Amino acid sequence: MNERQIILEALLLIEKGEDYGERIIKDVLDKYAYLDRQHRSFMKRVMEGCLEKKIELDYIIDRFSKTPTDRMKPVILCILRMGVYQLKYMETPQFAACSEAVKLAQKKGFANLKGFVNGVLRTIAKNIKDIPYPDPEKDPILHDSIVYSLPPFLVEHFRTNYPESADQIMEALNREALLCVRINRARTDEESLVKKLAGQAELTKLEPVSGLDRQETAYSLKGFDRLTDLKAFTDGDLIVQDQASMQAVAQLDLKDGDTVLDVCAAPGGKSMQAAERLCKLNSGKITACDISERKVELIRENAARCGFTQIEAAVCDATVRSENYVNYADVLIADLPCSGLGTIARKADIKYRMNASEMEKLVQLQRQILTNVSDYVKAGGTLLYSTCTINPKENEKQAEWIGQNLPFTLVKMHQIFPSGSHDGFFFAIFEKR
Repeated sequence: MNERQIILEALLLIEKGEDYGERIIKDVLDKYAYLDRQHRSFMKRVMEGCLEKKIELDYIIDRFSKTPTDRMKPVILCILRMGVYQLKYMETPQFAACSEAVKLAQKKGFANLKGFVNGVLRTIAKNIKDIPYPDPEKDPILHDSIVYSLPPFLVEHFRTNYPESADQIMEALNREALLCVRINRARTDEESLVKKLAGQAELTKLEPVSGLDRQETAYSLKGFDRLTDLKAFTDGDLIVQDQASMQAVAQLDLKDGDTVLDVCAAPGGKSMQAAERLCKLNSGKITACDISERKVELIRENAARCGFTQIEAAVCDATVRSENYVNYADVLIADLPCSGLGTIARKADIKYRMNASEMEKLVQLQRQILTNVSDYVKAGGTLLYSTCTINPKENEKQAEWIGQNLPFTLVKMHQIFPSGSHDGFFFAIFEKR
C-alpha cells in the first residue's frame, strides 16, 4: 500500500464518521511510524488539508464536475479532494496529482470512473489559479464560507457576535497550528533544554512565541519528527500547552499551602502548570479529576513524566456532587466541555460537528457543572472558569450567569481571539463570597 492509498483509507474513515478526524490522522501516523519523515509529512499534510479545506475543495469540484459532490461515491469524492488539495495548496506536479488519482480509482475498483476522475482534475488543473469564487458583495456569507472553508452557520456566528474581529478570527482558524510548549522550570531551564534538543536532533528548534502578555514564556517547537522521540519530552522537560491556555492559570494568585481542585483536568496541562507554580512555594497540593479511568490515567502519566508528585488524580464526574470535595478547594479550576471553536485550526472536525443546538446543550451542561462544583470552593477561595471557544453564550454570558446565580464575584475575564501563534480561549476568575 502506497502513501496515497493510506491517505485515502484515512479520509474514508473520517467521511464515515468512524472517529474524530484528528484521532484518525494520529492513529495512521503512529501505525506507519516506520516510514521516513518525508513520506509521513506528505501524508499528514494531505490528510489534514483535505479535512480543513473540505468545503472549499467541494466547491471547486462542483464548479467543474457534471456530477455534484453530494451525489458522488465517497471513494471518488475523497480521491478528487486529494487531487484538488495537491493542485491548489502543494507543489505536486499537475501530472502526478492527476495520474495518481486515476490509479487510486482503479485500485479501489472504479476503473469505469477513471476517465471521469482524470477529466475533472485536468480541467481543474488548467483553471486552478482562476477559480471564480462567490461575490463578497452579493453573497458575503457564501463567499466567506468558501474562502475560509467554514459552514455558513459559523460564518454568521462570527459575523454577528464579533463583527469587528470576524475576519481576524476566520483567517486565524485557517492557519497552520503551532505546537506550543512550556518549559518545565521545576526540572530545567531554557539554556539546558536548547542544548538537550540540539544534542539529539539538530533540526529541532525551540523559539519564544510572542503575542500575549503573560507571566511566563511560551515556545513553539519545530523541526522534529515525532514528539515522543524527543528525550526532552520523555524526560518531562517540556509540556505541550497552547499559549492562550497558559494565560488563565498564569493569572491565578496561588499561595503557599493552597489546595487546588481541577474538575475536568485531562490531559492535565493546567494542573501541571499550577503544580509548577506551587513547586516555587513550600507546600500545596493538586487534585486533578476527570470522568473516566482512561482520562485519569492520562493525567497520571503526564504528571509522572514531568515529576509533579503533588498531583493526585482521581475519577470524578463533575456533574455529580461529591461530598468529599465540599469546601475542599482554595482554588478550583473549571476548564469545562465547550464548543471548542477556538481550536478549529488544530481540530478541523469541530466546524463540521458543531451547530446551534449542540452549543446550547453545552451551555446547559456548563451551568450544571458550575452549580455542582461551586460548593467545592472555600469561602474567599477562587474559581477559574475557562473554555477554548469563541461564543458569548459560553463565555461572557456564562460569566454573567455565574455572578448572578452562584456565590461568586467576578474579578477579571478575558476573551482571547485566535491568531497565528495561539488558539482562541476565554477565562474568568471569581472570588467566592
